[in-house]
Amino acid sequence: MESAVQTGDVFSRCKEILSDFRNEGAKRVVGQTAVLDGILTAMIAGGHVLLEGVPGLAKTLAVKTCADICGLGFKRIQFTPDLLPADITGTLIYEQQTGAFSVRKGPIFTNMVLADEINRAPAKVQSALLEAMAEKQVTIGEVTYALPDPFFVLATQNPIEQEGTYNLPEAELDRFLLKLVVPYPSAAEELQIVRRGGAAETVPVQVVFSAERLAECRNAFEQVVCDDKIIEYIVSIIGVTRPMPDKKQSGKLSVSATKNRDDIWKYLAYGASPRASIALCRCAKVQALFAGRSFVLPEDVKCAAAAVLRHRLVLSYEAAADGVTADALIAKILSLMPVP
Repeated sequence: MESAVQTGDVFSRCKEILSDFRNEGAKRVVGQTAVLDGILTAMIAGGHVLLEGVPGLAKTLAVKTCADICGLGFKRIQFTPDLLPADITGTLIYEQQTGAFSVRKGPIFTNMVLADEINRAPAKVQSALLEAMAEKQVTIGEVTYALPDPFFVLATQNPIEQEGTYNLPEAELDRFLLKLVVPYPSAAEELQIVRRGGAAETVPVQVVFSAERLAECRNAFEQVVCDDKIIEYIVSIIGVTRPMPDKKQSGKLSVSATKNRDDIWKYLAYGASPRASIALCRCAKVQALFAGRSFVLPEDVKCAAAAVLRHRLVLSYEAAADGVTADALIAKILSLMPVP
């Protein structure tokens, strides 16, 4: 009985910490609650975030604000077509006095890295960043160095500008835990933004989500229970995204269910991998943590599905011709799947 009470106190404490994070973020960033929650989700689940939106929607401000609230090391890298891998990871410097080489570490050696306009970087730079994101280590010369813990990459990209950009390969996109779409503000929110006159960055925020509190929330996150029925639900959602129908399974489906799946598959060239299943499970656990619960509900899975899957689905040419988006397909899949 006592241990159950203590467990309840842990989740209540985490709910308060997460509420403090949101309140501090709202001091600078008007609206964009989903963006701040997404960044917080990735921090607790231990992943990276890709933010997509047109210029001027406070993507950079949101990342900088999260870093200030956490009191973590923060560095911004402005990606350009002439950027080199050494500009990010670091390089060997020849010391003329000693006749030896010394290591000069790059800006990636920090807790939180903002990769601004990541799709402007050429393939060499993207591959260097991929090692850091996947392995949390960097190789300079012949020596491999571990990156600080915690380590997060928050990358932004402009979806409308194509000149001088390099599309991120699917292998790198898959390394991002979440892809957050930053929307336009509402009219009321924009009025508030304009009244501030661009002085949001000068608004002070308190450090309410330190490394110690992040560790506390991660410990609670590991205690969140995901029932086998919920895991089967997650796997079935991911399975539908793969346009490789199982003939035995398809034979057991009703005519309407088979038609609905065919309507989904014709818009997909490639589906999500098991990494997506793991990511969806972890993000659903964080959603439960946001609510102060120790167990995952199907609603938590639905809430996290779009951000986890939208960048992992490769759409077909037919989808582009019909104007079908990844978010629309995800919504249709969720509507078709029976809830446990």
